Amino acid sequence: MSFRIQPAAPARPNRCQLFGPGSRPAIFEKMATSAADVINIDLEDSVAPSDKDSARANVITALNDMDWGTKYLSVRINGLDTPWWYRDVVDLLEKGGERLNQIMIPKVGCAEDVYAVDALVTAIERATGRKTPITFEVIIESAAGIAHVEAIAASSPRLQAMSLGAADFAASMGMQTTGIGGTQANYYMLHEGAKYWSDPWHWAQTAIVAACRTHGILPVDGPYGDFSDDEGFRAQARRSATLGMVGKWAIHPKQVALANEIFTPSDEAVAEAREILAAMEAAKARGEGATVYKGRLVDIASIKQAEVIVRQSEMIAR
Repeated sequence: MSFRIQPAAPARPNRCQLFGPGSRPAIFEKMATSAADVINIDLEDSVAPSDKDSARANVITALNDMDWGTKYLSVRINGLDTPWWYRDVVDLLEKGGERLNQIMIPKVGCAEDVYAVDALVTAIERATGRKTPITFEVIIESAAGIAHVEAIAASSPRLQAMSLGAADFAASMGMQTTGIGGTQANYYMLHEGAKYWSDPWHWAQTAIVAACRTHGILPVDGPYGDFSDDEGFRAQARRSATLGMVGKWAIHPKQVALANEIFTPSDEAVAEAREILAAMEAAKARGEGATVYKGRLVDIASIKQAEVIVRQSEMIAR
């Protein structure tokens, strides 16, 4: 372990982030009563330019008047290259009360993007006497964002989560695909005449996870565009979870249950993790630094892996 201790990520469930456009207030109540851990109301891509002002007003009304229960409530503002983002921040914080937990910043390309929003948020909080500081989630959606991902992860103490936005990321990278997440038809290998599809997002997700874990931030997988393909969603989510991501976006209500299923440790996984911890405790009592569990070597590193699963299970149960 480095002398610089890796900080822990925020201890809150983030298995599923359910998205809905701010221009459709009729769906807010269903979002609030869903099984998603995080609610993301969108003011950006899913809202037409002519509806920006009315969508923002809808969100402010909902922040003040609706019962959001224990949901972690986030609003995605417009990008910093638009004329709308500053008014999103000002109105949300000055008129939206204390219920808002988080601002999601899209298309972050450098640490200075986060700094700009942080400076504005800090000034408003001081001016209004806000009691609970706003947190940030950023979306990596460009070549610049992935190139500067480590600096972005270190950019602000408000930053709690980071997601990969596959569609805009693909466009920025010049990738020859129109799919949002998942495997792509032309991204395959051949072995003895058979095709094997690999994951074109793998390297970017790994970079995000590494940056997030270095700085104590939650790494989150972004959208899976084909909401008619449950098994494709599950496969993408399982790959993301294996890499260390804690959750995934849902762009359709049916994807909430799928995300919760994958990112909630199974009873079998938790039981095995507890057995590994017990086996290592017994080994420690014998003065041993490693032991054999079900025919495989387990050691101190195994303890850390098992503890991740147990902590996650206990946090979700709470």
